[in-house]
Amino acid sequence: MQNVIKTPPRNLSGGAWLLADMSLNIWALTIVKALGLGYPAVQIVFLRACVGLLLMLPWAWQARHSFSNIDRWHLHGLRVLFSTLALTTSFFAISRLPFALVTAISFTRPIITMIMAVFFLKEVVAGRRWIAAIIAFIGVLIAVEPGTLPFTWGLPAMFLTVLFGTSAIILTRKLAGTPTVVMMVFYTAGLTLLTAPLAAYFWTPIVTENLLPLLAIGAFSQCAQFCFLQAHSRAEAGFLAILGYLSLLLTTAIGYFVFDEIPSVTFAIGAVLIVASALWTTLSRPRPSETRTRV
Repeated sequence: MQNVIKTPPRNLSGGAWLLADMSLNIWALTIVKALGLGYPAVQIVFLRACVGLLLMLPWAWQARHSFSNIDRWHLHGLRVLFSTLALTTSFFAISRLPFALVTAISFTRPIITMIMAVFFLKEVVAGRRWIAAIIAFIGVLIAVEPGTLPFTWGLPAMFLTVLFGTSAIILTRKLAGTPTVVMMVFYTAGLTLLTAPLAAYFWTPIVTENLLPLLAIGAFSQCAQFCFLQAHSRAEAGFLAILGYLSLLLTTAIGYFVFDEIPSVTFAIGAVLIVASALWTTLSRPRPSETRTRV
């Protein structure tokens, strides 16, 4: 019989890793937004995966013993599939939508993740976090300003990103306890294999001055993936979901200073609600009942 051990989540540590993940991802997405219209999304994902895989090889070889007892192959496979779909649709959307809007739409994913964590991961989400999630969701609706944005295929692509990304996050949580190096190798090698055929078919020759920035996407993203896994191995999904709202400040700033995307007053009001709810949850300490059970 398996023993049930209750361990308190390390939310502060996990939150720090998530902040690092957000920062690195925003650097990568800034490059994607700047160059994305010139290259197919699947080609950029493939290049990102190749660079990440090369960076992973020395670590994977050093920790090769970690691959001797791999189980739950189907969960690893599904996680890679959903992650590949989410990354491709997000790269497609980011080059066609305002930076801050992409982030605002993605904020529906943490809400869905928190709800799914309750039903599938049996996590306890405190009442104040549900209140914060509702406030943040209202803020997202205000910030997006429905009806004012002309239609672009980036919108349905972004909502698909939310769907696929949420599924990948839940599968990541289900695989808790798997060595980080195993998770990252499966993710990166899977991205490479799944995107290679389509990348070859849609390949667009790379302009010389774009080569280094495109390769940097892979370096930033791979480091971000490590931070992401560290965050989710330490903290509760509900806590990380709310903390993720802080990325709105970063993407709004990048959109304004780099891409001349001026946020409206309405967007600012929604952003204030989102950030306020995130800070409320981040600064509050977990109660004894808010623990994760490992079997």
